[in-house]
Amino acid sequence: MALGKSFFTKILILRSHLLGLEQYVIDPEREYQKLCKQLKGTYIQIGPNSNTYINIFDIREESLEEGKGYLATKISKLIGFFKLIFGELDEEKKALLEEKIIELYEGKGINFDDSSLYKKEEGTITIKPVFKESKDMPVLEEFYEILGKDKKTKQMQIKLIPFVKGSLNFFNNTTNVVLDNSLIVADVYDLGEENLAYGMYLFTEFFWDKIKTNRNKQKVIYLDEAWRLIGVTSNKEVASFLYKIFKTIRKYGGSGVAITQDISDVFSLENGIYGKCLLNNSSIKMFFALEEENIKILSENTSLTEKEKMEIKSLRKGEALLFAGDEHVLLKIETANFEREIIE
Repeated sequence: MALGKSFFTKILILRSHLLGLEQYVIDPEREYQKLCKQLKGTYIQIGPNSNTYINIFDIREESLEEGKGYLATKISKLIGFFKLIFGELDEEKKALLEEKIIELYEGKGINFDDSSLYKKEEGTITIKPVFKESKDMPVLEEFYEILGKDKKTKQMQIKLIPFVKGSLNFFNNTTNVVLDNSLIVADVYDLGEENLAYGMYLFTEFFWDKIKTNRNKQKVIYLDEAWRLIGVTSNKEVASFLYKIFKTIRKYGGSGVAITQDISDVFSLENGIYGKCLLNNSSIKMFFALEEENIKILSENTSLTEKEKMEIKSLRKGEALLFAGDEHVLLKIETANFEREIIE
């Protein structure tokens, strides 16, 4: 039996499912499809051949962050997303981007007054305000057109061509996904290596809003290949968003599981500050066998003893070093026959 990070994650998903937890999985390598089917979960694929869409411009009623209004909350997330596409922006270009986002939402009657996110719906007795739906939100093509009207943002518009008219035009749609399942797996494999981070960020934000919906329900979000959102190919806005999720998820009754194969990738952005934040805010850390270089990087960011370094280096399949608070425990992971049958 091969027991590595993916197999162990599947065990966690299976056992948590039996306990009735809500679970959201971002799957960049198409490793959880069979398990999702076995557990009768909802499997969503996003890519050139998919017919399921999520609109990056959606503002959801549960998306509000403490100390911020709806639009201000959304703008900070959108800047992170667009920096994945446009690359790093100086302060002037960042301000221009924000200006265009504000203009986009104003075209839909949405502004910094939170009441603008509500519309009046006729009922049988009274007319009550309801939160606007995805069909009331702008889409990428409308943003593309706004960017093209200003020569200062023309270059940004050009970079959006694949997302509006090209191979990534599935990002240019109104959300048509209604999720009501205790297990949801988001498959972003078809996006390919270069575009994977866009889909991962899209679903991370989407799942984060679902996690905040009910604080009394236990839930877990799994981010496989998490380094893509906090590593050198990402940006500080996206990394800060991910860090905030891990820092605050417990107050919503949730847990976050970040999974990565290469330790060095986690510490590759901004001198490793976000990787360290993620590590320091994880109450439980589990390490499988690592190469010497990764052990060295890990020891620079955690309190590993020489004995523990040797233990990690010599770990076999099915063994791991567990950090729970100040306790460091060497353990062997056992699985029941029925678990292996479901997973394999």
